[in-house]
Amino acid sequence: MGEHIRNRHLSEDRDLEYPPIPEALTVGVYDNHTHLEIADGVNPMEYREHLDRASSVGVRGVVQVGGDLETSRWSAEIAAHEPRVLAAVAIHPNEAPRYEAAGELDAALAEIDELAARPRVRAIGETGLDFFRTDESGRASQHKSFEAHIEIAKKHNLALQIHDRDAHDAVVETLLRVGAPERTVFHCFSGDADLARVAADNGWYLSFSGTVTFKNADNLREALEVIPRHLLLVETDAPYLTPTPFRGRPNSPYLIPYTLRAMAKHLETDVSMLAAQISSTTEFVYGLWDAEPVTEPVFSYDRIVD
Repeated sequence: MGEHIRNRHLSEDRDLEYPPIPEALTVGVYDNHTHLEIADGVNPMEYREHLDRASSVGVRGVVQVGGDLETSRWSAEIAAHEPRVLAAVAIHPNEAPRYEAAGELDAALAEIDELAARPRVRAIGETGLDFFRTDESGRASQHKSFEAHIEIAKKHNLALQIHDRDAHDAVVETLLRVGAPERTVFHCFSGDADLARVAADNGWYLSFSGTVTFKNADNLREALEVIPRHLLLVETDAPYLTPTPFRGRPNSPYLIPYTLRAMAKHLETDVSMLAAQISSTTEFVYGLWDAEPVTEPVFSYDRIVD
């Protein structure tokens, strides 16, 4: 199990009940970033139940995201046989120093390159820089891994999903110096209006999670006002970052409507119009979800976190 996953596991003293199912969207939308392999809640759901609930409220599909070799393999395998899932594969920035210390980073990156060639792997991610959990000793490995992932994304003409925590300037510098892929997404955007303007100037996409609904997230709502609508995406980062009024409870793709409606309210726009715009943008970034499954699953992997 990846250390970044262990570190992100939520407190056991919180409310572990999944929130109620919201009113269904009239116009469907996609979850740009989720982790269905991580079980959570009083009664953890198998990934098919997450997807069934999501379908019932108008969430048309998800991007299932890996953070190490184990979860990247699982993500690619699930996407191969489940038409509601596309995959992203990568070594998370907090995992890169551990792979490097074990002498395994180059081999891990080579396997990510191989997984990237699968037809329903549509993004490289999550990759990037995290200066919150990784100190100076691990940053060289993070930079090496990030730049390698950028090249893999460009090689396979895939989108890039960026994890950026307390590293805004360094992430932007790297993208400008190395050359960002044509479709670059800041997953779970955590910056402000200034960073949103930089993204807009470079045609980078911003994906907002449930954090945009938090009372103390004025910086995110200001960024939401700045970013052009055609560069806007929405996500859960499930099972984390559950939107208000259910903050702290387990998250799931079926909760996207809460975040989307809060975004539309802040932007003073129609929910269906915003959903249609985001849905179109998501399909432009990742392609279509509706291809027939190409294989049957060869293994079962329903949970990582106990």
